[in-house]
Amino acid sequence: MRLDPQKVQAGQALPEVSHTIDRIDLIRYAGASGDFNPIHWNDEVAKAVGLPGVIAHGMFSMGTATRIITAFAGDPGAVKRLRIRFSAMIQPGQTLTAKGEVTGVDGDRVTIRFWATDEQGEKVLKLMESLEDHDDVQNVYANFEVSDALVQKMSA
Repeated sequence: MRLDPQKVQAGQALPEVSHTIDRIDLIRYAGASGDFNPIHWNDEVAKAVGLPGVIAHGMFSMGTATRIITAFAGDPGAVKRLRIRFSAMIQPGQTLTAKGEVTGVDGDRVTIRFWATDEQGEKVLKLMESLEDHDDVQNVYANFEVSDALVQKMSA
């Protein structure tokens, strides 16, 4: 069921979403995305290029964190625009936690600021840009439309 924007207020917290990254997640994502870079599945290769070990695909982290918005909106197709800055690596065994809040409601448009951290609290995802050109570089913003006439599917 889609979110009713009349029942949403600025400052409202979104339910937290957490996911512990498993190697099998990365293998499945590699198959789905076609990104078989060995830094995402081979510890020796990852360490040879200066990484601490295998790291998750940035887009996998983004997709995992974006579940907070799609769950809140009630429909993945309601997400109109999403821009993210990848700011830290996350590895298998670590937990990615997304938190967020509503920052504005304008008719059927709901603006959300959200961020994702690892279990030490280091931000893994930060703001790049929002539809409304917010200037806060510490968080990620997403905009979604609730009106069917205005909905555009998120572009990959």
